[in-house]
Amino acid sequence: MANVGRLAGAILAETHGEYFLVGATKEPCDWAAAGFHVPGGLDDAQQPFLKLSPCRSVEVPAPRLRLAVEGQQLGRLLVRRLVITRNGSVSERLWRLVVSVDEGGTEEAEIDARWLGEIPDPVWDIVREAILRCI
Repeated sequence: MANVGRLAGAILAETHGEYFLVGATKEPCDWAAAGFHVPGGLDDAQQPFLKLSPCRSVEVPAPRLRLAVEGQQLGRLLVRRLVITRNGSVSERLWRLVVSVDEGGTEEAEIDARWLGEIPDPVWDIVREAILRCI
């Protein structure tokens, strides 16, 4: 199972011991403190996710999504599901939908999000459009 969390406003995905940054960061990131060597930049059009090189042991921060999709397919899925194409950033609205804070206002540390990888693209496109259109 892959682990997916947030790092500096982007998505940090761990799959089979490899780490990927998905989407553009929204704030400065202390890469060394996060456990990574400084990466090259994302190219939103060509490569909207990139492989990170850890410099020590890394734990994906909570809340963590657990998905059954692995490898580079996970990066492509997360881009398709959660990244805004025009600016390359992660949609906070879509992220909150997936994390779904409970009625008490608390987030779970581990969230079973296998459904995110299983939902058909045309169905997700309807959800995505509705969420992104809301004001």
